[in-house]
Amino acid sequence: MYFPVEQRRRPIVELRASLDNAAWLGYTQQITMLIFGGASLIPHNYPGKGKVVVLKTGPATVLDDIGWLMELAGYRAALPADRDTILKINISWQTWYPACSSTPWQIEGVVRKLQADGYENLSAAHNKTVVVDAYVGERNNKQKAVVDAYGLRNVHLYEPGINWVRYTPKAPMLVLDRIFPDGILLPEYFFGKNIIHLPTVKTHVFTVITGAMKNAFGGLLNEKRHWTHGVIHETVVDLLAIQQEIHTGLFAVMDGTFAGDGPGPRAMRWHEKDILLASADQVALDAISARLQGFNPMDLKFIRLAHELGLGVGDPREIEIVGHDISAEDWHFVQEDTFASKGQKLIYHGALKPFENLLLRSPLVPWSYFASNFYHNVYWYPFVGRPRVEAALQTKWGKLFRSYGDGPCCRASSRARWPSLARRFSGCWAWAQRCWVAEG
Repeated sequence: MYFPVEQRRRPIVELRASLDNAAWLGYTQQITMLIFGGASLIPHNYPGKGKVVVLKTGPATVLDDIGWLMELAGYRAALPADRDTILKINISWQTWYPACSSTPWQIEGVVRKLQADGYENLSAAHNKTVVVDAYVGERNNKQKAVVDAYGLRNVHLYEPGINWVRYTPKAPMLVLDRIFPDGILLPEYFFGKNIIHLPTVKTHVFTVITGAMKNAFGGLLNEKRHWTHGVIHETVVDLLAIQQEIHTGLFAVMDGTFAGDGPGPRAMRWHEKDILLASADQVALDAISARLQGFNPMDLKFIRLAHELGLGVGDPREIEIVGHDISAEDWHFVQEDTFASKGQKLIYHGALKPFENLLLRSPLVPWSYFASNFYHNVYWYPFVGRPRVEAALQTKWGKLFRSYGDGPCCRASSRARWPSLARRFSGCWAWAQRCWVAEG
């Protein structure tokens, strides 16, 4: 649908009220194209491409270290100071677990640096998933305490008033145009703003490692994003191409104070590594994270594809590393599966592939949400994760975590375990049903 100039000038509230949903989506897409002029906002040879900064840190200096990290990485050249800036916070579990979600000091260090350098209109963005409640997670991970203390707008992308608009990428897509033939819906809030991703150093059951590139997965795609898990590597590459079209600047600060290996992003073994990383190049950042963990970055499909498409630099031999000498670092991390992820892989890649639509795109889908929640929240965390959390809280980073806010991080005693398990069981099924209703 074409909207003449005089209609585009009508007050936005009046115009929205006069259009049905389909017409409104067409209007917002047309305005987006007019604003951005059909070209990517981030140039092919963007500042900081192929450069990663790595620093060692400790609790006493971590906030200042993050500021220095960002400065060395040239963040001001990557992020125009006259644009609004979004901090895309990662919440991989509503329960605190080391290396799982953005840390409070990671958020605070970035916000302090931005505000000191004159960046205004900062906001924190959270996505909803079918297995994690971000409202609970931002409190338990003590993220909201930092966001509130520094006066940031706190945006949950599924709140009323956050519009999702249909977007047609300018770059050829690897898979997203086929998975979503009716159009790719993106949060309108993201357009024309800077974004800083705040991932952690950890492994992942589907992508071997997860970091800056996959952190966009939750924010940019709606609740049907699990439809892409069978082609997750191609999906995160498509999303990086889209980010370079819609954002005025891209940057990432990665926290490796705790790092996780094994069946990430949740049921991991944690390690104290005292590492911080930053880059304007999401591909290079993930490549160096993979290199530290002991993986060959170019063996990871999403890094190799992004490198070949010129979205960033994935070959460590072509990356400039500033700061800490990582030549002797090899953490020997391994990717493993959980019971839940083994079942998912049977659906995405194995014997159950012919039944993927039935199991994951029909009214039967709540079983998968329930299975994941049951495994992680009813079985794994109470019986395996809780002792690991209690041990982590005794470390220097655990003590720093406890110093932030009032969000609970673990149960100190198992005396109430069985009532807690019953509540968790019923909660898992209720959450699965709510997610299915939201999808439908």
